Amino acid sequence: MRKIKLTLSQRRMILGLVFIAPWLFGFVFLFASPLLQSIQFSLNKLTITAGGYQLEYVGWSNFKYALFEDATFNRLLVESVGAMAVNVPLILFFSLFSATLLNQKFPGRSLARSMFFLPVILTSAAVSAAESAGLLNLLGDANAAEEMSGASGQFNTLSLMYILIDAGVPEVFVDYLVDAVLRIYDIISSSGVQILIFLAALQSIPGAMYEVAKIEGATAYESFWKITFPMVSPLILTNIIYTIIDSFMQSQVTKTVYSTAFESLNFGLSAAMSWLYTLVVGLVLVVVGALVSRKVFYQN
Repeated sequence: MRKIKLTLSQRRMILGLVFIAPWLFGFVFLFASPLLQSIQFSLNKLTITAGGYQLEYVGWSNFKYALFEDATFNRLLVESVGAMAVNVPLILFFSLFSATLLNQKFPGRSLARSMFFLPVILTSAAVSAAESAGLLNLLGDANAAEEMSGASGQFNTLSLMYILIDAGVPEVFVDYLVDAVLRIYDIISSSGVQILIFLAALQSIPGAMYEVAKIEGATAYESFWKITFPMVSPLILTNIIYTIIDSFMQSQVTKTVYSTAFESLNFGLSAAMSWLYTLVVGLVLVVVGALVSRKVFYQN
């Protein structure tokens, strides 16, 4: 039997197709049909009938209403993009900083890593469903923690503001840092997955590179910026994309789209809002991905 000779690029292409095959089959057989149906709904007025639903073609009316007549959609959309722009740098910085600390050798390292990932587990859908079903009671403890953090955060915030202003830090950066302190709980609870990704990236860096740098007289600061940061830069791009999508999934726009469909029963307008939201998220991902990928270091 004659063997087919493949070039290296063809082998890599086949390996890539095999790698994305589960997602591709899932998209074709599970998501493609609802995706096309949502486009159809966005261009029609959907009315629930006894036999199912009835569509009345209205063209771009749902999109025009969402953009120019709805009182809250534009404001929530702008606020979601603004919150994303503030949260993503904070989450990335905290994740990389935490992963660097957790990558050091110290007693109880496994326990410390588990504690950093604990907020992600507590805010997961499974735990929320168990709490809603009465199997868990975390609400009281969470409120108490927020009250305690708010009570202590007021003093720390004022102290931080005085210190930064006395140090001559511009007011814009002072407001940004104070806002980060006030939302430290949200930042920690949103950083679990990113910390794991950064930990995997840090552990993949060959130790020989640091040994050579140490022999050449490089300081820890120089080793971080010349070795660690370039080597983890591909995972920085991955974390940026993940964090952007995760921040949009938890925004008020998603709740508005849901309430418009299943509380107001305006499915056409909800589908139009969904597509407008998808376009904005896609545009943000394309722009950020194009800008950040220019600075990413790839060994190949």
